[in-house]
Amino acid sequence: MGFRRDCPPAALLSLIAQAERRAGVRATALATPAEKAAALRVLTASLALPVLAIAAPALRAVQPRCPTRSAAALRRIGVASVAEGAALAAAGLGAKLILPRIANPQATCAIAVAS
Repeated sequence: MGFRRDCPPAALLSLIAQAERRAGVRATALATPAEKAAALRVLTASLALPVLAIAAPALRAVQPRCPTRSAAALRRIGVASVAEGAALAAAGLGAKLILPRIANPQATCAIAVAS
């Protein structure tokens, strides 16, 4: 997940539900860059899912496998794909994106599975 500082919980919860419907799966964890993990835990507490804090080197390592690029994300945090990168890094070596990034005005979400 990627999200803006002012993102309301409802925007995140709606986007997660939309991603789950599109992918036909239920999320088992949420992943985001390490510096946003605490905020994501608070914003999504009602889901009772673990939040995985993804370190910057892990996000950078999977960028070549991310189909979506954001110039704004690259300027702000140094990677061009936050949601896809977090999903792939969290799912581990050989992970596969089953839902590339979807977005609303406040957040982005992607889903990956372990191979």
